[in-house]
Amino acid sequence: MYLLGYDCGTSSIKATLMEVETGKVLASAISPKKEMKIISEHPGWAEQDPQTWWDNVIAATRQIKKDFSFEADDLKAIGISYQMHGLVTVDKNCRPIRPCIIWCDSRAVETSEQLAQQIGQEKCFQTLLNLPGNFTASRLKWLKDNEPENYNKIHKAMLPGEYVAMKMTDRIKTTPSGLSEWMLWDFRKHGLVRDFLSFYDFNEELLPESVPTFSNQGELTKKAADELGLNTGTPVCYRAGDQPNNALSLNVLNPGEVATTAGTSGVIYGIIDQPHYDKQSRVNPFVHVNYSHETPRYGVLMCVAGTGILNSWLQKNAAHDLSYDRMNEMASKAPVGSEDLFILPYGNSAERTLINRDIGASVHGLNFNIHNRSHLLRAAQEGIVFALNYGLSIMHDMSVKVETVRAGYANMFLSPLFAQAFANVTGAVVQLYNTDGSQGAARGAGIGAGIYKTYQDAFVGLDSKKTFEPDEKQAAAYKEAFQKWYDLLESVLKYS
Repeated sequence: MYLLGYDCGTSSIKATLMEVETGKVLASAISPKKEMKIISEHPGWAEQDPQTWWDNVIAATRQIKKDFSFEADDLKAIGISYQMHGLVTVDKNCRPIRPCIIWCDSRAVETSEQLAQQIGQEKCFQTLLNLPGNFTASRLKWLKDNEPENYNKIHKAMLPGEYVAMKMTDRIKTTPSGLSEWMLWDFRKHGLVRDFLSFYDFNEELLPESVPTFSNQGELTKKAADELGLNTGTPVCYRAGDQPNNALSLNVLNPGEVATTAGTSGVIYGIIDQPHYDKQSRVNPFVHVNYSHETPRYGVLMCVAGTGILNSWLQKNAAHDLSYDRMNEMASKAPVGSEDLFILPYGNSAERTLINRDIGASVHGLNFNIHNRSHLLRAAQEGIVFALNYGLSIMHDMSVKVETVRAGYANMFLSPLFAQAFANVTGAVVQLYNTDGSQGAARGAGIGAGIYKTYQDAFVGLDSKKTFEPDEKQAAAYKEAFQKWYDLLESVLKYS
């Protein structure tokens, strides 16, 4: 028996075929080979064409079928992970009305601030555990106010993963976790925050019906099955945003467990069981995938938007397209602290940890007589770690306990320098696992289909590849470097 998981990211679609009994990955495929296009017609805007996601879902699925021959009858369930907070709008024929406003778009910041004032900050925190923020509901409100001709065509508004599921099943559904991504989940009443819809000024009819995260959310239509090369009726049994799903893929489900990832953006995601919030809304609680009214589980998410994208930018513009492995080798030649060369990595949109300010990325302390490319590359990796640690300090105040952090052995964590710096700066043991978002989506599908009887059954085959423990010999140097970086950030925030 097999499970099929999709990770629908900003850059690409990854699909993984997994064997139920062993958790073994039988085949994986990524499409496209180059990053998907982000449309940016104005500063701070970021959009993608939803049809592009579906085209690449098809391409990745067909590549798996080409690489590994299997009977479609043996595929028992499909799971979907997706980039969070995007806004997809479709008409009555389920065709996109306009490009999706994706997660790193900052156009709705002002709209969200106006909503917070109208509703009242205290009421927002008591109900949402957040301010409305630059999230999906605020984006729909922006669309209503600024593109009324498009807004009036909307049949349903949804998240990116809901669009992919709709293409598969012709059903438009959301989940409790999805509603919390919108900032439309009432943490007091455990449901849709109907009290606030008048402030947002849109009709509940535009929103999808909510179903459990782990459940049969529809079956492949004949059209979708033909396009994918799969069987009509194959159930879609799980759907979650990329960060809750990343936590699931790492078996991070209970209080005290923490997951992190460092792809295009960097995220730390810790589990709590009490509805805490940050009064400045710099980090954000969401409904976790295994939430229930009886056993609440919340994921506190801290994001640094400029993470792997900084490393990618340096590769293209300062490293002459050297491989990432070679860049990591060069970075390791510079000392801890890069001889007082520091980078603030905030160049990919407004940052939640900075209270929605967009200060851009910047390099500080560059000395032409001391620093070379190695210093620059190390300063970038350390700057990302410092930014993540800055956000982690906020999470500590929300009772997120961090002793061991789990991450997939991928992206920035492929760099030993980065992983060791993360352990040294945060003081946490870092465990790296042989998993990713598409594998997590496959395991989630197995849970949702009832194939795995318990959560723990779903993690067969999940093995740790590497562990990094804090290095006492480097602790003092990293503490000093972080303090200098932190003082620099405070100075830039004061004068920008």
